[in-house]
Amino acid sequence: MERVTDVPENPARSAEPAQVNDYDSFAQAYSAENENNLVNAYYERPAMLALAGDVADRRILDAGCGSGTLSAALRDRGAVVTGIDASAGMLSLARRRLGDDAALHMVDLRDRLPFADGAFDDVVASLVLHYLEDWGPTLAELRRVLKPGGRLIASVDHPFVAYTIQDPRPDYFANTSYTFDWTFNGQSAPMKFWRKPLHTMTDAFTTAGFRLSAISEPQPDPAARELFPDAFHDLSTKTCFLFFVVEVPLSAAGSDE
Repeated sequence: MERVTDVPENPARSAEPAQVNDYDSFAQAYSAENENNLVNAYYERPAMLALAGDVADRRILDAGCGSGTLSAALRDRGAVVTGIDASAGMLSLARRRLGDDAALHMVDLRDRLPFADGAFDDVVASLVLHYLEDWGPTLAELRRVLKPGGRLIASVDHPFVAYTIQDPRPDYFANTSYTFDWTFNGQSAPMKFWRKPLHTMTDAFTTAGFRLSAISEPQPDPAARELFPDAFHDLSTKTCFLFFVVEVPLSAAGSDE
């Protein structure tokens, strides 16, 4: 699920409610904000597309596709895209964007994926893994549905940012959660995320059988400088998200041979 965020200095923390991360409750407002804002439209999505490179004719699974903005961009570049998301509201918006014939499925990433082994050339996971306490089962499934040599391209909250948004500071090396409210058009929604240290993230990828190809801390699109002059400077000088490209080894055993 793509995340709209300018991480607050001191977010409003709340006692954990009965239901968090309910994108259905604010899907329309979220999608509208996501469309053209600085952090998503001029930073996170361009970075994901740059890491994906030439995707013409590649079969891509958009894991946590949200309202389909990244799926649409990949499809425009010639990819054959399948989208999955746990939110019916977001999938409805994605179908409106992508058309009735789009391959969209309501799937929770904590469950087994309804796809055959090796069904995809690439998986993109845009700002979604940080919603999961345990990456292991999800990464194992993503690896299963990728062909040998396939790639997982993922973006997450940068661990340094996740560490600094709470006071007093938690243990950086612990796997801990934090909850705060997002507000769109005056409507607040409680959101829960899981912070992990960098080594825990990279260990999760390698334990699932991936080979680390790239870790990226990109700059925003220069076109945003005139559109968001003040925020552009902040985003270009402070860390925000962390991007990974990991690959399935060509051999079933996971060696380089």
